[in-house]
Amino acid sequence: MTDDVESRSGEDADTERAAGDTSPADPDRGAATAEDATGAFGDDAPSFGDLTLPQRVFVAAVQNPTRGVVIAGLLAFGFSFYVAFWLVFPRVAAFVSAVGAVLVAIVALVYLISARVSG
Repeated sequence: MTDDVESRSGEDADTERAAGDTSPADPDRGAATAEDATGAFGDDAPSFGDLTLPQRVFVAAVQNPTRGVVIAGLLAFGFSFYVAFWLVFPRVAAFVSAVGAVLVAIVALVYLISARVSG
């Protein structure tokens, strides 16, 4: 249990805190305003579904930076294997890269067509 949960004295404790009343159990919290209770955006806060892919990646990295560092390390490790693959088997790597490029093009085309059809 957290200190916040233990310090609640009644059912309307959350309403009082959101309205700006300070409780004696929470002396470090200054006078809160209605803007603090709703956040900087107020009622116009964007939902996670409204964010673009780079914005979602940024939010995920901010929420858990360790995971972001691990993923970046794994990508660097995979890229080094890709380079080694090109150095050892250049013809096979060229064929696999061409197949991958065709697959990425097909996925991008399907994404663009579905975006135009749905919106």
